[in-house]
Amino acid sequence: MGQDKVLNLYSARHYQTDEALYTNFTKQTGIKINRIEAGENELLERLRNEGAFSPADVFLTVDAARLGKAEELGLFAPVKSKTLTERIPAHLRTDTWFAFSQRARVIVANKTSVNPADVQTYEDLANPKLKGKVCVRSGAHPYNLSLGAAMLAHHGEQKAQAWAQGLVANFARAPKGGDTDQIKAVAAGECGVALANSYYVARLLRSEKPEDKKIMENVTVIWPNQKTTGAHVNISGGGMLKTSPNKESAVKFLEYLVSDQAQVYFADGNNEWPVVAGVKTSNPGLGAMGSFKADTIKVGTLAARQADVQKMYDRAGWR
Repeated sequence: MGQDKVLNLYSARHYQTDEALYTNFTKQTGIKINRIEAGENELLERLRNEGAFSPADVFLTVDAARLGKAEELGLFAPVKSKTLTERIPAHLRTDTWFAFSQRARVIVANKTSVNPADVQTYEDLANPKLKGKVCVRSGAHPYNLSLGAAMLAHHGEQKAQAWAQGLVANFARAPKGGDTDQIKAVAAGECGVALANSYYVARLLRSEKPEDKKIMENVTVIWPNQKTTGAHVNISGGGMLKTSPNKESAVKFLEYLVSDQAQVYFADGNNEWPVVAGVKTSNPGLGAMGSFKADTIKVGTLAARQADVQKMYDRAGWR
């Protein structure tokens, strides 16, 4: 096969709806995608072991923390592309990796036990008023590490540490489960408030299942920090690998991911927002959540502070 007819993709995105995304790329370009899907740690380990002989062209994953890890390992090659720089806002890309979709970290509150006015910001989650009311997943999870990196960037170390400690002091129970579990616990009254990624909320809002409808009837979704920094946003993204044997195909694929069509697939398929301005999505889950002000902190900044945040959370006892 010629240089421009194949693309080897290592992906840690496990969404069935991405199928249409890949099929459409092959249809448009004639480039066949060979895909290996696994957890990001497994794929990073594989890339490390393969070294200079890796067949992989592109690595896709979710969260700035994980993309930062790949960057740290020196896996990505810089990409010069007018299409990517014009279509992706500057704060959602670095020289070597790019965001292709966005998800926000929202606050979910129980309608009967918590007054939404008390939880308008991430900072409010550390207010003693919420003692015994906060549910959240592990502090070691990238979603929470990236939020902590934003708090560090906005507030400095002392204030961010105090926030982490205040948050832990408000836990209703030890961190466990994923984001959907936190939303369910809030709906059931096990806790008053929780943090969750927006696409989990949108998924429940789109669901036709009676039990999911009931969950959403019992909770209020709050866009945090609308009067200050904006809601914390994280991403799905990827980049071209240094050792890519099909660099031309790799750049074509990355550029394809910011086409209007691919951006709609991302949004409709996994309830994420496009990164390209002006792309319209008909996703009813996203529509139900309404518009919001997003934090425009650079994704590279979020990625760079992960180790500091983990130490901060460890000191606070957020396991």
